[in-house]
Formats: sequence, structure tokens, C-alpha cells
Amino acid sequence: MSRSFSRTGLFLPQLMFALRRCSRRPTPFVVTASRVTNFLRMASAPASTTAPAPASEKAGKKNTAAKTVASKAASKAPAPALEPFKDPTAPGDKKVLQSFDHAHFSAYSPSAVESSWYQWWEKSGFFQPQPGASEKTFVIPLPPPNVTGALHCGHALANTIQDTLIRWNRMRGLTTLWVPGCDHAGISTQSVVEKMLWRKESKTRIELGREAFTKLVWDWKDEYHQRINNAQRLMGGSMDWSREAFTMDENCTRATMESFCRLHDEGLIYRSDRLVNWCTNLQTALSSLEVENKEIPGRTLLDVPGYDRKVAFGEMTYFKYPIEGTDLFVEVATTRPETMLGDTGIAVHPDDKRHAHLVGKYARHPFTDRLLKIVVDSYVDPELGTGAVKLTPAHDYNDYQLGKRHGLDFINILNGDGTMNENAGPSFQGQKRFDCRYQVVEELTKLGLFVKKESHAMTIPLCEKTRDVIEPLMKKQWWVKMRDMADAALKVVEEGKIKIAPETAEKSYQRWLSGINDWCISRQLWWGHRIPAYRVILEGQEASDEDDQSHWIVGRTPDEAQEKAASAFPGKKFHLEQDPDCLDTWFSSGLWPMATLGWPKKTADFEKFFPTSLLETGWDIMFFWVARMIMLSLKLTGEVPFREVYCHSLIRDSEGRKMSKSLGNVIDPLDIINGIDLESLHAKLRTGNLKETEITRAAKYQKTAFPQGIPECGADALRFTLLSYTTGGGDISFDIKVMAAYRRFCNKIWQASKYVMGRLPEDFKPVAHLDVANLSTPEKWILHRMNCAVKELNEVLEAREFSKATQIAHRFFYDELCDVFIEHSKSLLTEGTASEQGSAQQTLYKALDVALRLLHPFMPFVTEELWQRLPRAPYENVTSTPPSIMLAPYPTPENSLYFPAEAESYELSLSCTRAIRSLAAEYGIKTGAVAFIKATDEASNASISPQMASIKTLCGKVLADLSLLGPADAVPTGCAVFVLTNSIIVLLNVADVISDVDAAIKKLQVKLQKKQVVATKQQELIKRDGFEKSSEVVQATEKAKLEEANTAVNNYERTIEEFEKLKIKA
Repeated sequence: MSRSFSRTGLFLPQLMFALRRCSRRPTPFVVTASRVTNFLRMASAPASTTAPAPASEKAGKKNTAAKTVASKAASKAPAPALEPFKDPTAPGDKKVLQSFDHAHFSAYSPSAVESSWYQWWEKSGFFQPQPGASEKTFVIPLPPPNVTGALHCGHALANTIQDTLIRWNRMRGLTTLWVPGCDHAGISTQSVVEKMLWRKESKTRIELGREAFTKLVWDWKDEYHQRINNAQRLMGGSMDWSREAFTMDENCTRATMESFCRLHDEGLIYRSDRLVNWCTNLQTALSSLEVENKEIPGRTLLDVPGYDRKVAFGEMTYFKYPIEGTDLFVEVATTRPETMLGDTGIAVHPDDKRHAHLVGKYARHPFTDRLLKIVVDSYVDPELGTGAVKLTPAHDYNDYQLGKRHGLDFINILNGDGTMNENAGPSFQGQKRFDCRYQVVEELTKLGLFVKKESHAMTIPLCEKTRDVIEPLMKKQWWVKMRDMADAALKVVEEGKIKIAPETAEKSYQRWLSGINDWCISRQLWWGHRIPAYRVILEGQEASDEDDQSHWIVGRTPDEAQEKAASAFPGKKFHLEQDPDCLDTWFSSGLWPMATLGWPKKTADFEKFFPTSLLETGWDIMFFWVARMIMLSLKLTGEVPFREVYCHSLIRDSEGRKMSKSLGNVIDPLDIINGIDLESLHAKLRTGNLKETEITRAAKYQKTAFPQGIPECGADALRFTLLSYTTGGGDISFDIKVMAAYRRFCNKIWQASKYVMGRLPEDFKPVAHLDVANLSTPEKWILHRMNCAVKELNEVLEAREFSKATQIAHRFFYDELCDVFIEHSKSLLTEGTASEQGSAQQTLYKALDVALRLLHPFMPFVTEELWQRLPRAPYENVTSTPPSIMLAPYPTPENSLYFPAEAESYELSLSCTRAIRSLAAEYGIKTGAVAFIKATDEASNASISPQMASIKTLCGKVLADLSLLGPADAVPTGCAVFVLTNSIIVLLNVADVISDVDAAIKKLQVKLQKKQVVATKQQELIKRDGFEKSSEVVQATEKAKLEEANTAVNNYERTIEEFEKLKIKA
């Protein structure tokens, strides 16, 4: 063989392995669209046309392929377990690297690879804004996780996205800051600690007292706070822990007090007696976010806290009110009969002739003797129930509005604990509300006023924390006026000062703010920011319950409040009584971006880093948190809090169900990182507050989903998997089995890097610039593909297209660097000339170094471990050697490494080779095959002619002869056909291996019909309404399926035509 052939890709016997991988397919004709032309497309395709998720590419199918591969891998007999890795590195020191011969480093071991690096990064200050970095900043305030417990996969997804962007921008030279912290989570934390107190000491918080209980919560917080932080460290998050914040720390508390007082002084915070969402179990008002609306189709029995028997819901109860001064009655209907004790009116529709004679009259309440005014209102639906609506303004949101319009009385019939108060009447006072429900019906029946009950679909508001049924209840609370602030928040998005993605999140934002109501910020809690409002009690006044004449003073501190009160009541003696309530947690967390940087003080951090760059969060708290941050920031600082909002999808289980502890489908990311057996998963179910029935159901799901438990996958595989799901579209159906494919990708990275380093001589010195003039065609190809990957990755990260980013990175490292160029290099490094070997080594080093830096934002641990083992090369525009890969420059395209012509030429060789080997495999030809390449135009003929020798060599022993057919040359009979492009067709002579032509044609016709069905279905899917609204990844996947099917149809039809010629010839 001529040595010159090796410089054009002919000296490649080791590449056969990679080519054989691509030829092992059941239907060679299908390969054209999905793999054979893949290399041709990759050279020119924009980022938006990249292939579907890389995990599925290896098996050739969408999504299910990775699961199948992972399932097969999981079913293999496990290798003997190693003893846990003992890292000799002192905590905080740079890791002591072990030889690749070490038992824990001969193959990829997550626990061994990920040890020590984080402590060194943190101790070295790499997470802090770097001195000498660009004046341009990139700042993310971490959405603070609740301090109430362990992190879940939703946190892991958010942290991975944020850390990817932080690491990418840090490597780009920007001054980066990622501010960590925790939220005090008022209701959740108090509820958990109260349960713990009762379980351990059989005491209530009331018995313990406010001061002692608050101290107990602080102690509990300190313990769980560290658990959360440690989990975030294990996931690789590069937060600046020196700036860690807590919503109840000194500065955040100062910001909260400042905000309340400033808004109150401007008249935006006011006190009012209005309806709130009341949880009788927690005895506090709740935000809408903390209320779950449960739909029931009709009569349903539900467990309610505090009741021994289940309570019936979904029943419409019909009863009559007598009309005062007549023998008439008006029939009404309700799903909450106990609320009739608070009725103060009845409404009918103005066009409802059935009730026209009753308008203006009064009904007499049978239990309280109260008169109920009958009014007309167009709000009433005459088709619902009886068409007459009982009005309970103090216990129903719709009735509240009607009560205000018609001047009705607002009578509260409930105590805070859910028992009936004196307004319910002596017969019902003291009863629990749902016991009272049954009693009311019994009493109505005795009076002959009960009519009937019917099953009725309805929505039941439930407390997310306790599953208690929420009651609308009148309470004197502090409220924030929202309309003007909402208008300002809408304006900054409309003007582009804040970008919200995806578009669906922006539309939801606009819709919610357009119909916003005032915000109740009072919570009847002990854990949280106590409201800085003080009731003034003058000398001689009773310190009784608040009334309409009560005077309130607000102050940032008790001393300030005292001074304000003295000024307001000069010469009078008084004392102040602070509001016992706490502020809604969302009020203090709404100040998070500015409070974490020092506001209200004008700190150096606030001056430099505010407004922040990006907020990344789940779309489900867009209204309750994100919108409020924008409104409060605009009002209090005059600035937007961030320039961009990126909303990630919500994670569901593999069956599309919401994550729930009672279902057993909540996955702790640390269990994925470290691995866990099934018994331990079951045991964790008993550490919470689940009922036995819920534990049984959850354990059953775990046994089905994780029959062998969860294998150790490591943080890098977890991060890469989560990013691969992140399209910015709908919810994520997360399947733990998919993780195995990316765990293997980590091993691929490890083994490929190990191979490259093993082929570099001890005295190897990487050059600053490659000698492009003397590069071989395969070298130019991999460098060109590398350059394309660099360009595309930077573009898609800028566009926040994380799934595409993982596809591009995976494609370059796995499909191009490993499967093609590294395989090519093996023979060259053993049999090539010294010059060829040196060039190959420099190219391998360049490609690997760039690949590791490209992957680092996604996979920080394995890339650091491997990069530290590489010889150091000088980087462009970098004056000193970076101590860590995270401080090395992120790759940018190099103009000198674009070789489009050479890349296209080499890809054509690879594509033709794959087509021939695929056809040979289909017809069982192992050696001596005769193939033809047909060029249908002169341009194609000219492009393929120089590649013929290369293609023949790449095919190896399977091919005995290869001929090029020009535009005028006839196609030989008896050939199987593979359409490579519109102008290049690959043919393989199979006449000698077909004993029965008719049978062969029939077999092809069956395959043809199947592919025609697939093509038709795909066409229908793509034309279906709404398809264009699906994510780009989904669209690209489905269009690729159509292309694949159409190509297969074309190939089958052409091959059948050729086989028909065999019959004629015979």
C-alpha cells in the first residue's frame, strides 16, 4: 500500500470497527436518512436541525431506544464491587491524581472521579467573581430552596441549568456571580417543626411559647440548611458560598422591614377585613399557591384532618327558605349547606320570570330569624341549581362581590379552628363545620324545608400542607395594592427590558398581571418576619380585640414605631402592641435579587451586580414569585431585578404523573448520584408522614420502576441527562433508566481520554497552532467538525437551547471524535511515519482539549479530572496557565480550522462506505462483494471519482471490486440499491446470493408496504393542527422519521425494479 494513501484516509483498517457499528441494522435501506447522510448534513446544518436526543441516537430510535439500551445494561450481571475509594487528598487541597492503572480509575467510577474537586474549587475561591475578569457581568440569584428538607430532581434541573450558564460565562471571561441561599418557608417549616414537637414531646407550640418555639425552629433550620447546601455541592453547583443568604438573615430582614414600611407610607399597604384562604388545621391564611384545587366528578368521601369519619363532598343540597309575610318559599341549592347559617341574601337573574315576583321581598332564616333580602343580579346563572342563589358574603368569594354590590351584611360564622361561632346560632355554636353540615340538613328536614340531594361535580380547595379543606374567611389582614405595580411590571416586559422564555410563560405572566387582585400578606404564624405594625392603645382604652377605631403605626424597629406614635399622639400616654402575625413568605422572597446584594444599603455588590442577569425557575411560580420580584424591584429600586427569565419544565415521572411522595415517584438526586438499593428506597418512605396505604402504594411503584434500586450514576450523568430533556417546552417525563445511557457516555469520555493520553509520548508538548498545511484529510475533517461544534454550542447556549447543546456535544465527542477519528488514529499511531504520528498526536490533543472544555459546563467533575491529566497548552489571549478547567477559556471558532471542502470529501467517503457495508450485511455478503457507485450528473461524478480508492480501502475485505458509473453508464442488473443523495446511488451486486428472485421481491414488497404506512402516518402527524407549536426537537425528530421512511420507500422501490430486471433477463 502506498504510504501517500494514509494522508488521504486510506490507511484506516481500525476504522472498520466504527463502520461495522453503523452497518448492523435490520433494514439497510432505512439508514440513508438517519445515519448515512448524517455526516453530510452535519457539515452544513444549522443548530436548529440537529438530531434528536443523543441518548436515543445510539440505538436508532427516539427516546425508547435509550431506555432499551439502559434496561439491557441494567440486566447484565454486575461486576464485582470495589471497596469504596479512599481519597488521599486532604480536604480543600488540590486532588492527588491516581494512575489510570488504579482499580478505581481504570474505568469511569463516579465516586472516585468526583471526590475532592469541589472542596478545592471552593477553597480556592474559583466560585467568586474573578479579579481581572471582564467588566461585563453575568449574575444569577439562586431561587432559594425551602429549608424544610431534601432537594428533589426539580431542584437538580434548575441548579444544573444555572450552573451550566455560570460555568460557560465564567469560561468566556465574564465576571460571574451565582448567589446561593435558602428560604425560611414560613408555613412549611412551622408545620414540620410542630409535628416534630408533638411526636417527641407531646407538646403544642402554644404550650411551648412563642420565644421557645422560635428558638426550636432556628435550631432545626441550622441542621437542615446544611443538608441542602451539601446536596447542592455534590451536584457541582459553583455558587459563591461566601455570599450565601437566608431570607431571615440580618440583611434580608432589614430589606423586608424597609419594604413594608416604605410601601405602607406610600399608601400601597393597607389593613382591611376581607376574605382569605383559611386553613383551619394550620389556623393561618394561605396564598393561592399553597391551595390545591381538587376536581371531583360527584359525590365523594374524603379524609379531612380532625374528623374520625370521611366527609361527603360533591353533593348539591336543595332546601327552601320561607318568604316573610307570605306562605311562599324560595328554593336554593348549595354544596356547602353549613354556610347557610351565614346567609344574608338571595340573588336571582333579572330575566328569570320564575322568581320575578319575589324580587324585593325578604326570606326568613329558619335558625337565626335573620331576614334575607332577595336581589337581582346578572351574575346569577338561571340554569344552575334552582336559579336562586343563596348569598354568604363572609364565606364565598363570589358571594363577597355580590354582597358588596347589594349592601348585604357580612356575617362570619366560623372560628379560626373550624368550629361554628356564636353567629351560627345556639343550636350549632361549637360544632365542627362538617359535623354542622349534617346537623343543618337534619334540622332542615325536621322543619320540612329540605328538598333533596344530588351528586354534583365540583372543585374542592385543599391545603397542600395538611390536605385540610380551605375555608374562605373574613379576617382583618394587611394587603398590598397591586394594580399600578402590575401595570409597571407589564410595561417592562412589553418594552423588552425583561425577556421571558418560553413564550407560553410570557403569555401566562401577561394574563395573570392583567387580572391581578390585591395581595394579602398577613400569615398567622410564629416563624417568619413578624409584621412591623403596632396597634396604639391609649391610656384608659381596653386592650381588647381590634375594631374599626384601632390606630396602627408601622416602624422598621420598635424604637422607630415608638417615635412615630409619640408624634402622632402628642402628650398622650399609650403603649404599643405589635401585630402577632408574620408576613407571607413570598413578600420577603420577592426582595431576593436585591436583598442578597445588600439592598437597602448601597453596597459595592449592589452597585456592581444589580440588576442581575437572569432568573431561572419553574413556570409554576411565575406569578407568585417572579412577577412579585419584578413589581417590588421596580417600585423600590426603580430597576428591573433581572434582564431575563428562563422557565424550565416541570419534572414528572416516566408515566407523566406529578411527583408525589405518596406515589413513591419522588427521586432524590443524591440517590441517583450515589446509587441506592430497593430496600433502602422502601425504608426512606417511612421517614416521612405517609399513611400505611400510601407507603404500600409507593413501595409498589418503586419495585416496578427500580427493581434493582438505582445504580450509581454520578453528578455528571445526572446533569447531562436533565439538560438533554430541557427543550423549554412541556413537562419532562423523567425515566431513571435513561440515566444509564449517559453514565456510559461518561465512561466513553473516560476511555477515549485515557486512550489519547496513553498515545502521547512523555515529552509531548502541545503546539500553540497546528500546521494546517500538512494535515491529512481525516485530521482536517475532525478539526472542521470540532470547529462547527464549537460554533454551534456557543450559539445554542446563548439561545438557552440546552437539549440541543447536549446533542451537539454528544455528537462531536461520541460520533465524530471517538467513533471515527480516534478509530482512524489507532493504525496511524502504530504504523504511520514519525511525521504522521506527530501530526495525529497534536490533532488528538487539540480535539480532546477542546472537547473537555466544551463539555465542562455540563459535566464539571469528569472534565476537571481528565483535563488536569493533560499536558498544558498555551491558550489564545491567556497570559498564565489556568489552575482549573473552569477558569480555562471556553472554545471559540478558529477561522484557520474550517475545511469545508475536505470535510465534505471525507464525509462522502464515509457515507459511501457505510452504504456498501450496510447492503452487504443485509444480504449476508462477508467477502468478495462487487459494488458500484452511480453518479447521475457530471458534478457528482467529479466529486466521487477521487474518493474511489479511499472507499474501497474503508470497506475492507467485504469488497472485491468497486466501479464508478458515470451519468451515461447503465446500471448493472441484479443490484440492491441504496440512494445516498439525489445524485449518488450505491449499488451492490446480489444476483449470485438470490436463489429465488420472486421470493426476494415479495420480501421487499412487504417491507415497502410497512414503510409506506410509516410515511403516511408521519405525513399526517406533521400536517396535524398544533404540530408547529411543538418544540423544535420534537419537530426535527418527527420530520427525520418521515425522511427516513420516504428514503426507505425509494430504496425498496428501486431495488424491486432492479430485481424485476433479473426476471426479464432470466
